[in-house]
Amino acid sequence: MKINQYYPVIQTDDVSGTAEFYKRHFGFISQYDSDWYVHLQSEAHEAVNLAIVQFDHETIPEKGRGRTHGLILNFETDDVDDEYAKAVASNLPILIPLRDEPFGQRHFLTTDPNGILIDIIKPIPPSAAFLKDYGSDAVPS
Repeated sequence: MKINQYYPVIQTDDVSGTAEFYKRHFGFISQYDSDWYVHLQSEAHEAVNLAIVQFDHETIPEKGRGRTHGLILNFETDDVDDEYAKAVASNLPILIPLRDEPFGQRHFLTTDPNGILIDIIKPIPPSAAFLKDYGSDAVPS
């Protein structure tokens, strides 16, 4: 299969509120906006997309309906320290404060209004113990 685009779709009972959260805090803009479905695109990178759908909409088979859980959205950025300061200033819940991980990330975790985890990441060089786990051209610098 040749995949042309990939994006997560969040099932929620608050489509507009969830869309506004991602617009306000993460720089998304609406590409399609209805009362049951919103397609968002990053203002900075058109390849970064996210959708939100009413969890009980008729287009979702009954077996697949439900509010999204068990999901972590990873957003990579060049300036995680600045994004952390913005998150704190916006009173977003901070589940893991900004820190460096030996596996090659400087990051923090917050959550959206649905309880979906959001991991804001800047890749950093991994420790020697984790370097062996990377492919030769995948090591963060």
